[in-house]
Amino acid sequence: MNSMERVVATLMRTGADRTPVYPILAGVSRKLVNASYKDWSTNADICADAFYKSVKEFDLDTVVTLIDLSVECDAWGQKLVFHENDAAHPDPTQLVIKEIEDYANIKKVDYKTSKRMMMHIDVCEQLVKKANGEFPVIAFVFGPLGVLSMLRNQEDMYMDLYDDPEAVKNATREVNETLKDYVNALIDTGVNAVMFDTLFASGSIMSKKMWAEMEGVFVKELADICHERKCLVMVHNCGEKIYFDAQIESMNPCAISFLHIPDDCKDFAECKEKYGDKITLIGCVPPPMVVTGTDEEWVTTCKEQIDVFGKGEGFMLATGCEYPSGSDFTKAKLMVDVAKTHTPHH
Repeated sequence: MNSMERVVATLMRTGADRTPVYPILAGVSRKLVNASYKDWSTNADICADAFYKSVKEFDLDTVVTLIDLSVECDAWGQKLVFHENDAAHPDPTQLVIKEIEDYANIKKVDYKTSKRMMMHIDVCEQLVKKANGEFPVIAFVFGPLGVLSMLRNQEDMYMDLYDDPEAVKNATREVNETLKDYVNALIDTGVNAVMFDTLFASGSIMSKKMWAEMEGVFVKELADICHERKCLVMVHNCGEKIYFDAQIESMNPCAISFLHIPDDCKDFAECKEKYGDKITLIGCVPPPMVVTGTDEEWVTTCKEQIDVFGKGEGFMLATGCEYPSGSDFTKAKLMVDVAKTHTPHH
């Protein structure tokens, strides 16, 4: 099987030859093309080349186009700080939303005016061509509440949700109107799936009810666009106590990429039992282990994940979040080796 066949068979549960695998090699892939972090995250040719090389060099089964979480906020003119060895982030001294009153200024914008959104669309277009149907290309999109938080900052926005929820919700709606057009443009590139990062749909950040009201209603609209256009919907959320149930209800994804045990499960085994027949599970090897763990510990964890989640298929082995961008590729290679050689213990 090639990677496309393997991933499709896993999603459809029709008998993949082995567990599909992809450590989320995002920023670290710049090293494969000897690019600076800034060039990798702002130049579509360099970025697409690096992503493609990561798939080819390490035999990954798919690519997720996570660049950083500040791609979409660029559309509202958010100034960013670029680092030599770390992901870009909003400049905290120049946030677009400085006061609670500023939410009213957030209106739908034309995604075509955003250099970074257009760069990401270009990256997806190039990757689809390079992949040529051999492996799936999954476009990564930050959810509307996440994008809004980049224009404000998470702590203040969280307080604002209590002080003036309507202001926040109205601004989120405007952001989402922009994201709808952006998602359509990403689907136009021929990507096989869109993966929405729903950072806030986790018990460590906000209640399930609040998430459903503040973001769930909007990501549903984005997911509906994908469903209508026959593009797969996936979710990425590396938060603690992630809400599987609420997100499945609002987005009906075919897969969830996660790091922590869902809020309604006591362990990963229960997660598999409860959700394994509803969606494909992707994860959940902790990225910090790349730095803190030994190779042996890493391999053991990868095997344990396959043992817990791999029974009866519907599982892809991956890091639960981005692979550390300052590391080498040793553990990425080891993870792929485990997926190729380890069959789940029934």
